[in-house]
Amino acid sequence: MQTAYTVLILLMLVGISRLVARVIPIPLPLVQIVAGAVLAWPSLGLHVALDPELFLFLFLPPLLFADGWRMPKRDLWRLRGPILMLAVGLVLFTVVGAGYFIHWLLPSIALPVAFALAAVLSPTDAVAVSAIAQDKLPTPLMRILQGEALMNDASGLVTFKFALAAAVTGYFSLAQASLTFVLVAVGGLALGVVLSWLVGRLRLWMIARGWDDPATHVVFMLLLPFAAYVLAERLGASGILSAVAAGMMQSWLDLLPRQTSTRLLNRSVWSLLEFAFNGLIFLLLGLQLPDIIKAVTSHEASLWPTLGYRLFDVVGIFLVLVVLRFVWVQSTWRFIGMLRRWRGKDTITLVPTARSCWLLTVGGVRGAVTLAGVMSVPLLLGAGQDFPERDLLIFIAAGVILLSLLAACIALPLLLRGVERSSDEALRKEVRETWRRTAEAAIRALEEEDPADKPATPDAAQAALATELKAGLMSEYRHHLEVFNDSAEAQAQARLMDELERRLRLRALRAQRLELYNLRRQRQIGDDVVREILGELDLSEANLGPAR
Repeated sequence: MQTAYTVLILLMLVGISRLVARVIPIPLPLVQIVAGAVLAWPSLGLHVALDPELFLFLFLPPLLFADGWRMPKRDLWRLRGPILMLAVGLVLFTVVGAGYFIHWLLPSIALPVAFALAAVLSPTDAVAVSAIAQDKLPTPLMRILQGEALMNDASGLVTFKFALAAAVTGYFSLAQASLTFVLVAVGGLALGVVLSWLVGRLRLWMIARGWDDPATHVVFMLLLPFAAYVLAERLGASGILSAVAAGMMQSWLDLLPRQTSTRLLNRSVWSLLEFAFNGLIFLLLGLQLPDIIKAVTSHEASLWPTLGYRLFDVVGIFLVLVVLRFVWVQSTWRFIGMLRRWRGKDTITLVPTARSCWLLTVGGVRGAVTLAGVMSVPLLLGAGQDFPERDLLIFIAAGVILLSLLAACIALPLLLRGVERSSDEALRKEVRETWRRTAEAAIRALEEEDPADKPATPDAAQAALATELKAGLMSEYRHHLEVFNDSAEAQAQARLMDELERRLRLRALRAQRLELYNLRRQRQIGDDVVREILGELDLSEANLGPAR
């Protein structure tokens, strides 16, 4: 029961921390880390023992799957050059540069272990950056950071596993590791795509037979990232890349017919899962802080001198990571700018090059994936032999996460002063054009004669009713065309009418809901009827959108 109580307490704290972050102008990850540290204070004494393999398996696959699902694929392809330079080139640059520095600074950490630590410090967390920037970061830069976070989660953690294997076995061959890396990466990507495609085919087969219950399909989606991860690991491929590829493939398969209810439920469930898992990871970091500090100072006579030295090491490693990132970003950003000018293309963003480089540098916040990866370091190196400096590795990773969050909290608002967020006019224009074309297609379909529209018996009243219904639908779609008219006056008039209609519909829906509650209080209807009708009313209200 103690484990169940602990899980419930942590989930409650995840929700409370979200409310606190709305009141206090502090990024949510920092609030959750502080909450975990307070909960682990000796007077409260909440302690959570983490199994490294279970931690890695439980948290990483769904988070990486959700990242792959959510990432805008068109922007990912359009910005593939800078994203790949950051997600692959910067990871290798960081592993080599930071790895040698860590080994020089802390000779007790063997070189393969230092490479492993540098690799696990490479992945970035775009969710934390978005929370800090509060949608003020220019859209292209935010997309680059999101794409980098998606890709370097995989490249950093795969490199981390290779370095960790070298530390455990004591053997490393660059040629063999490079070939194995390619095979493992390609195998993981292929397995993720194939498994996701097979699940999509299975769902299509189920839908064709009327088995379209949303809960069943959502359960399949929840199990897919874990299945992709386990299958790839069993076959010797990258489970991390397999989970990412499965998520990216599933975003294409999410447009299955007769799945509107499933999509609504699926998005809600995954938003909840992603929020809860990200929050739990940062809470667990806070909970582990006292134990981490105690572990790195347990062999020393006094606490503060030793802790001060360790904090100095963390600051030094963090500064080196920042310098390496800035050097790489500055070099590649200028190179890409020159290349785009040579091809006659516009720059990626209107923000000056120097400020763009600093925004991309400070935006490289470490977060959940780094913590999940370092927590997966095995407890034992061999039979009865502890993994060397495991507690110190976790302490350094936790310190770098905290410092990167603090640096971003201070530097990003300063760098974003005077920077206008990229205009979304092109996106709005594309949305208007899409709505216009879909409305025209609907009108054309309604204008065509369909035998199914005609009544089975030649009844004049039914034929007139069908004509009236068709005219009403066509009028509604013509109104959609007026909404997306390029004329500012026409758009203003249409928006005014839309807002009036929205208010009337909301008034009617709320009256229906009140009547439903009254009937329930008078026990004239049962709970099953309440749930069914209330669900439809809520869906209708959600479709009306927020107030404008």
